[in-house]
Amino acid sequence: MTDAQDDDARDAAQDDTFPDTGLSERDRAILALERRDWVTGPGAKERAVREQLGLVPVRYYQLLNALLDDPRALAHDPVTVNRLRRVRESRRGER
Repeated sequence: MTDAQDDDARDAAQDDTFPDTGLSERDRAILALERRDWVTGPGAKERAVREQLGLVPVRYYQLLNALLDDPRALAHDPVTVNRLRRVRESRRGER
């Protein structure tokens, strides 16, 4: 990732259009990554997780799953959280 892309991710995590809900910077960055469109190819999202957040993908998804149950995350970004909750529920139904 370039410095400009890192700055974009950091800016998205601190975007003034979202209320201050008490989420950590890392939690806001996770939600910011989930707002992005990931049609760039296989592995792009996992690479961004490693480079921008310094997390392995497994840990990222553990943290994301916990965020989906956090009311502060819902208050911060209801559109993204509700979309991800629907995806999670549909996948649970397939199992």
